[in-house]
Amino acid sequence: MAASLKPTPAILLSSPCSSPAYSSRLPLQPSPRPRSPHVQASPATEATPTSRIEHETRGTYNHVASAGVAATPKTLSSYEPSLWGDYFLSYEPKPLQRSEKWMIARADKLKEDINMLFESCKCTVERITLLDSVQRLGIDHHFKKQVDIALSQIIEDEFTSSSLHHVALRFGLLREHGLWVSSDAFNKFKNEDRSFRKDITNDPKGLLSLYNTAHLLVHSEPSLEEAISFARHHLELMRDSLKSPLAEQVQRALHVPLPRTLKRVETLHYISEYKHEEWHNPTLLELAKLDFNLLQHVHLKELKYLTKWWRDLYKCVGLNYARDRLVEGYIWCYAIYHEKEFAFSRIFLTKQLMLISLMDDTYDAHATIEECRQLNAAIQRWDERATSLLPNYLKRFYTELLRIFKDATTEVAICDTYHVAYVRKAFQDLSAYYLQEVEWLHQNHKPSFKDHLSLSAMSIGSPTLCVGLMVGMGDPITREAFEWAAGYPNVAITCGKIARLMDDIAAFTGGKAKGDMASSTECYMVEHRVTSEVAISKILSLLEDEWKTLNQAQFEHHSHLPVVQRIINFANSMLVFYAGKDAYTFSINLKETVESLFVKPIPM
Repeated sequence: MAASLKPTPAILLSSPCSSPAYSSRLPLQPSPRPRSPHVQASPATEATPTSRIEHETRGTYNHVASAGVAATPKTLSSYEPSLWGDYFLSYEPKPLQRSEKWMIARADKLKEDINMLFESCKCTVERITLLDSVQRLGIDHHFKKQVDIALSQIIEDEFTSSSLHHVALRFGLLREHGLWVSSDAFNKFKNEDRSFRKDITNDPKGLLSLYNTAHLLVHSEPSLEEAISFARHHLELMRDSLKSPLAEQVQRALHVPLPRTLKRVETLHYISEYKHEEWHNPTLLELAKLDFNLLQHVHLKELKYLTKWWRDLYKCVGLNYARDRLVEGYIWCYAIYHEKEFAFSRIFLTKQLMLISLMDDTYDAHATIEECRQLNAAIQRWDERATSLLPNYLKRFYTELLRIFKDATTEVAICDTYHVAYVRKAFQDLSAYYLQEVEWLHQNHKPSFKDHLSLSAMSIGSPTLCVGLMVGMGDPITREAFEWAAGYPNVAITCGKIARLMDDIAAFTGGKAKGDMASSTECYMVEHRVTSEVAISKILSLLEDEWKTLNQAQFEHHSHLPVVQRIINFANSMLVFYAGKDAYTFSINLKETVESLFVKPIPM
């Protein structure tokens, strides 16, 4: 029987500024900055661009720092106030249609029934259909053992289906769980010249499954690139003639393919559509709705707690120039893991992200070069006595940074205290990356696109959070896994590159919000003397390569698959935040997402 949904334990964390800083130190020493480009910051000879390129990049490299300028705070673009303010602090969720006790008991009964469904599957088609439904409805976290057994049976059993939908479904389920299956599986749908058969263009469901699944491709799989192009072309031709819910599913996939979606957003869509599927099972749908609403109450409690924590911290440290984006930061962490058992991990990761946001805005948009150097020196020492190095306005921030990490060390299990030490190291690395960017800007250094991306993929903070997200995750996470993540493996750097490139495109097309160094888009334009259209097209191509690297990590780092899958969830969330404007900074773009995930329960 699956475990019950139990009440959320109390979160025993002290309030900001309520206690003095601690001088004790964590056991690990700061690591050297890995993979940071060792480039001497010296003025480069600027090529003469065309008039259009010059117009588009005007001001990109005009941040010349002199001795007089260095002592003056940077010019700060004013940020919009928080869209949510204290909304979740005082928000009372709508009463559930039934008591929470009844809903939990009903969910337990439904889980027993679904266990029997897994046991009663007699063939691969039944297993992949059930497994796909359970995953897309967002209830697979209740059936981990059953999912593992089903996957083992699926990969072992002979499979001779001639259905494009079923072949694609099997291929995708195995690959996304780190189980290799060759793209030759689709050869049965090709002609002798290796082109896809014309008859499958009359199968929109199969084409959609092929299109989505093919986005799990790795490097050197041209047949899957061809599958994406072929399926997309024919789906676009038929999109206006399809019936619901297939029409909506095709529309969403052409915008963002299924493997790259934020799972909980897609779950909401699929819950509303599932009853129209010819194979739908009312038991699965009922559990999906109950589970979503019960978890929504858990997440609302977390948002209420975190809103108060952030209000106290934001007021305490007094860094009013920084973005006030607690709810948006929480969404990022929610995207990584929404399950109830990861409540502590989700809360601590949100705190890490908000501290990073404060650091980012301090280095990028407010502190002088000398203050940046002082802040980095203090963070590298990680000692209360280093507070004396800092200007007055940063002392409280530094004190709170140390205190929050100290508190986290006491809250994790005794055997897991080393988790926080690894995150501290990652924060120290991140501070050094921030300082390197500021030094480049101060010296008017013009990095190449390659050097810029090598540094900015780290300074965006995603690789830091790839270490931080592991804290409190439980038994699957070992010291070996932390050592691996702390070395910034390709999957973490790839997550950073996806975040950086998407952020820079969004900033370039939607307007820069801060006066920091030139973006990767601008660097590419200047270095290669091309227009923004050409640069963005090239960067989008590079992004596709990074998605392949991300997919490949599930096979290259299979022993760390639980972490890799969370990192992939993190990377997928970038499409929510950076699909148009930077939705973290311009948070109005996330209003509907926040309301659907946290404010509106699903009607039963």
